[in-house]
Amino acid sequence: MNSTTTSDVSLYELVLNTNPAVTALQVSPTTLKAMSDALVNLLIEQEISALVWAKLPRAEAWWDGLRRYASLGLAKGAYFFGVQRDETDEIDGHNTPNGTVTSGDANRLGAAAAIASVQLLPESLFRREYFLIIWSEQFKGALFAHRPRSAQTVKSPEFASHLDSPGTYGHTPHLIEAIPDRKQLLLAIQTFDVPTVEQTLVRLGNAIAAEPAITVTLPCANDTPAPTARMLTEQWAKLQHALGSAPSSLPTLETLFTKHLQHQEDLWHRSTAYRKQAEQVDVLQQQKAELSNTIHLKDEFLNTVGQELRTPLTTIKTALSLLSSPNLKPPQRQKYMDLIAKECDRQSSLITSLLDLVQLEQPSEQAVLPPIRLVEVVPGVVSTYQPVAEEKGIRLSYTIPEDLPPVACMTNWIKQIVINLLHNGIKYTPSGGQVFVRAKQQGDYVQLEVRDTGIGIVQTEIPKIFDRFYRIRQAADESSGAGLGLSIVQQLLLHCGGSISVKSKVGEGSVFNVLLPLYKPNADLGE
Repeated sequence: MNSTTTSDVSLYELVLNTNPAVTALQVSPTTLKAMSDALVNLLIEQEISALVWAKLPRAEAWWDGLRRYASLGLAKGAYFFGVQRDETDEIDGHNTPNGTVTSGDANRLGAAAAIASVQLLPESLFRREYFLIIWSEQFKGALFAHRPRSAQTVKSPEFASHLDSPGTYGHTPHLIEAIPDRKQLLLAIQTFDVPTVEQTLVRLGNAIAAEPAITVTLPCANDTPAPTARMLTEQWAKLQHALGSAPSSLPTLETLFTKHLQHQEDLWHRSTAYRKQAEQVDVLQQQKAELSNTIHLKDEFLNTVGQELRTPLTTIKTALSLLSSPNLKPPQRQKYMDLIAKECDRQSSLITSLLDLVQLEQPSEQAVLPPIRLVEVVPGVVSTYQPVAEEKGIRLSYTIPEDLPPVACMTNWIKQIVINLLHNGIKYTPSGGQVFVRAKQQGDYVQLEVRDTGIGIVQTEIPKIFDRFYRIRQAADESSGAGLGLSIVQQLLLHCGGSISVKSKVGEGSVFNVLLPLYKPNADLGE
């Protein structure tokens, strides 16, 4: 037995220290409520007249069974305990005032019974525990639960009988982690041993009689003096004596109750497992939907690729059949030869773009992106397109400041981005128009702007221009190009942490804004 005297231990600790036969169990608030409801329902079903002492959480659901029992007029006496409002009850995750029952509460629970409300002091030894004690002729039983100070760890049941003195719950090394699914676990014990139950009642009576500041309330007339704690304990001692102290007439009650408790815990574990399985099913269904959508997109992609590859082949085959005509004149022959060459170039461009796109969609093996200065890359690309622009009568210019900070990207990626944007700008700008390339710093990015005075893009089509194989409808030559250039630009920017946006107005031109992240050496080192 623990050397601590019974005058400075709670009821829970008293039972553990004096009765080695009891077993402390780790339970959830839901299971504790099921345990208390089982005891009260037994009283109701068997129509047993009994004395009841209860300290439960304040939430109404915990008191439903006692309310029904009291309303039947079976209770010889009912004593409901709570802690004054300056303590909060953390059970089951609710920060509500601890289980205090006022005179109004007592009246609602049933005026037919001698119901008393006892408000304990905030520093009471019983402040962190709950109990339900029943004393009847048929059986004597009690349920005790302790609310540990930490919601993260609680005492292991195997060592519950070796508790330290009150307030020293952190000194034993035998701790087990609380199950994450539970908001807070409790330590609970139940007993139907008459001497043990009687001893806890004596301890409870002595404790409240020694606290003069506690409040006792009875549902009586206003001119009736409020009883003192000592008067209350004397009253229940007489009622207790009248019911006798004979052993329980239900010898298997403790076994049945323990099985009921184990059944409740099994149900809780099963419900937890089922809930996790349901969550896994939801995840699998979501993954299935994503996979189905991916397969659908792949099918659409392959179908579109097949159509795009077939179109130039059909044109080439037609031109070849026309070339075999004996009456074909040299100008017509040259026309068909040029058509074949053009469609071959288109086919080659399409295949190259497809290979580039497939490669970009694979996981990148580039661990660290090097620093690239735009002034060393962009002017060379613009110079390459200068003859193409001049042949079409388009003015092509650029402005790239030499003091721009480097960006984090690959040289060939930047080249491909500028090539695709310049190609589109020149392609959709009529003779006499202009195409500009400009760059400037914008926060942690460098903004690369490609502006043209071309035909522009209809507002409804702007969200679609980055889709694969999409070509704007107002283009003069819809058959030219693979419709993959802007898709490739977007994928390249995703690989280097950049982005692209577009503004356009029909008949006035378009502006493509590319944001490239600045190169940060420390970021590469993970600092």
